Amino acid sequence: MTSLDQRSGTALQIPDTRPFAARRFTLFLALCLVLIAALLVLHIAVGTLNFTPLQVVRALVNRAEEQLHRQVVWGLRLPRALVALGAGAMLGTAGAILQTVTRNPLAAPGLIGVSQGGVLAIVAYIVLASRSVQFGFISDAGLVLPLAALIGGITAALLTYALSYAQGSDPVRLVLVGVLVGAVCSALASVLLLAARDNEVQRIVRWTVGSTAGRVWIHWHTLWPVALIAIPLGFLSAGLANVLQLGDGVARGLGVRVEGVRVILLFVAALLTAGAVAVVGAVGFVGLIGPHAARRLTGGDVRRLFSLSAALTANLLIAADIVARTVSIGWLNTVFGLDVPTGAGLPVGAVTALLGAPFFLYLLLRRRSDV
Repeated sequence: MTSLDQRSGTALQIPDTRPFAARRFTLFLALCLVLIAALLVLHIAVGTLNFTPLQVVRALVNRAEEQLHRQVVWGLRLPRALVALGAGAMLGTAGAILQTVTRNPLAAPGLIGVSQGGVLAIVAYIVLASRSVQFGFISDAGLVLPLAALIGGITAALLTYALSYAQGSDPVRLVLVGVLVGAVCSALASVLLLAARDNEVQRIVRWTVGSTAGRVWIHWHTLWPVALIAIPLGFLSAGLANVLQLGDGVARGLGVRVEGVRVILLFVAALLTAGAVAVVGAVGFVGLIGPHAARRLTGGDVRRLFSLSAALTANLLIAADIVARTVSIGWLNTVFGLDVPTGAGLPVGAVTALLGAPFFLYLLLRRRSDV
C-alpha cells in the first residue's frame, strides 16, 4: 500500500497489516476449492471397499477398471459426497449472513429456529403420517420428508421474525425470539418422540443429530436447486450487508432501507438453512465454525466473508463426513453392551458436535478474556 507524503510529495510505503487471506484472497479461495476437490476424492475413496484416488477418477470419467467400481462410486458415494458439499456451503453462507445481521460472531444457522422447525416437521410427519393406512412407512429416500423440513424451517423463520418485529426489528430481540422459537420446536419434537414406534426412533434421532447416511441422488436433486437460488442471492446482497455492519443509524443515513435489507438477508439465511436441514438434518456447529474462521482470515469485508465461509464450511462438513464414515462405533458392543450393528458409523452431526463444542468453549473464553 502507498500513501502520498504531504510535505515532500513522495510516495510512502505503508505495510499492509491485513490477514494473508485478505491480501491474497483469490489465491486463498482457489486453495480452498482445490482442497474441496481433494476431500471429495478422499470421501469417495474410503469405505468398506477402499479405492485409490486414480480408481476414483477413472470411475468418475466412466473408465472404471471394474463395473462394480463405477456402481459404488456413482450409485452410492458420489451423491453423499455432493450432499455434504452442498449442505456445508449452504450452512456456511447462512451462518455468515446471520453473524452479519445480528452483529454476533457466535450466531449460527439454528439461531432463528430454522433447524429446530425443520426437524419438528420431519418428526411430526414420521410419527403422525405413519399412523395413517394411506401413508404407512415414510421412506427417507423420497421427497416427502425434505419438503416437510423445508416448510417447517421457513415457517419457524417467519414466526421468529413476526414475533421479534415491534416498531422495527432489533438484532438482540431477534436472537432472543429465535432461541425461544427453537426451544419450543425442540420441546414439541421431544414430545412427539415419546409417541414414536421403536423402528422410528433411530430414524428420528439421525434427523435430529444430522446425518448424510443413505443420501442418494434424489436428495442431491432436492438440495441443489435451493443452493443454486439462495447462495447467489446471499453473495449478491453482501454489499448491503456490509453497510448493516456499520449500525442501523449509519445505514439509514447512507440511504439503505434497513428493515427491507434485514428481511431479505434473514429470508436467504432461512432458505439456506431449511434447504440443508431438509436433506441432512440439524447438523450443528459447522455453520458457526466456518464463518467465524472466515471472518478471522478475511476481516470485516462481507463480500469476501460470504464466499470464503461457504468454501471453508464445505471443507469442514466433507472432512467430518469422512470421519463419520470411517470411524466404526461397533466398540460400543464390547464396552457398554449396546446393540450396535457391526461396522455402523457415526452420524456426521455427532462428529461436528464433538469438534465444535471445544471450539465454542474457546470462543467464549476468548471473548471473556477480551472484556
